[in-house]
Amino acid sequence: MQPTPPHTSDDREIESLAEFDEVVAAGSSLSGFRVQAVDLTDRTKTLLSMDSAGAVFLGCPMDPEAAAAVRAAGALVFPPVPGLPFDPYRGVLYSPDELFEALDSGYEATPDARAYAWFQQTKADGDIFASMLRSVHDDAVSDALDELLVGARVVGVMGGHAMARGTEEYAGAARLGRELARAGYTVATGGGPGAMEAANLGAYAAPFDDRMLREALQLLAKAPSFGPSVTDWAHAAFDVRERWPSGGASVGIPTWFYGHEPPNAFAAHIAKYFANATREDGLLARSNAGVVFLPGAAGTVQEIFDNATPNYYESRGEPTPMVLVNQTHWTEKYPTWPLLQSLARDRSMESRITLVDRIEDAPEALKRLGG
Repeated sequence: MQPTPPHTSDDREIESLAEFDEVVAAGSSLSGFRVQAVDLTDRTKTLLSMDSAGAVFLGCPMDPEAAAAVRAAGALVFPPVPGLPFDPYRGVLYSPDELFEALDSGYEATPDARAYAWFQQTKADGDIFASMLRSVHDDAVSDALDELLVGARVVGVMGGHAMARGTEEYAGAARLGRELARAGYTVATGGGPGAMEAANLGAYAAPFDDRMLREALQLLAKAPSFGPSVTDWAHAAFDVRERWPSGGASVGIPTWFYGHEPPNAFAAHIAKYFANATREDGLLARSNAGVVFLPGAAGTVQEIFDNATPNYYESRGEPTPMVLVNQTHWTEKYPTWPLLQSLARDRSMESRITLVDRIEDAPEALKRLGG
């Protein structure tokens, strides 16, 4: 994943003040541009002088005089919504630092926890305005996620949130994420704790040596789970990041629908959604290089068949690889594999599914299935 590219003539979205100034410096009209969540309070003179007919300003703070002028010129202005713990018009994905800001005051004080509390309150109220804001937010997150992943080979790693730090299973998932990242894949997970965090941790550890990952796993084991204290759990992750800064990048795609599952701090880019269905489908749809399914329960079973369905019908094109890990888990505890085999039989997806017993075998299986 590369940094945001310079603004180009065919890109009609402006998502930062630097991009806004670049368009202005080029002498371009603002007509037809979509300006997302950019603070324009210091650009009043520019807004008064430039053609903005047909422009759309989404949640951009600006001087009242400037707002009146661009409206009069034919622009559409969606003003910022006061009192929200999130920005529904945001142009970029979240970072762990942003979601966990104020963690020293306890997890409840963080923007992540406050957004969940707002969600719970407004969901119970059934407020149409709040549901509209959630939808706008989720669409903006999807747009930012697509922009980030242009040209990336994305491998999804799915697995349960209950996988505890300090276990061999967690360490194995971390090694999997590291190997995938080192092979040039962008690792994408559900962005939460357990197997998801382990895979994001592995991608973070990709630039470092074996000692780093070994010591990081030891540090994290002091807070094995996000229960009973999300604060302690998150602090342990930030301690690892502080000791080894500038780790490898990966993507987490969590949801506020599961309020008991906080996002993990090892995904550099976090696409957090209010709507879990949008999040689930979006994560699988963007895993264009395949998906590895680690042991999990109901949620992971659902993800297997959410991924199998478009592969079965080829509704997204050629089927993508599916690698299930742990034979006993997927043939006896939750016998998903036999049904998946039956669905795939005599279809093109048959050559794109496999079951491996050891997590160490997953990267090679993924490579083989992907041709």
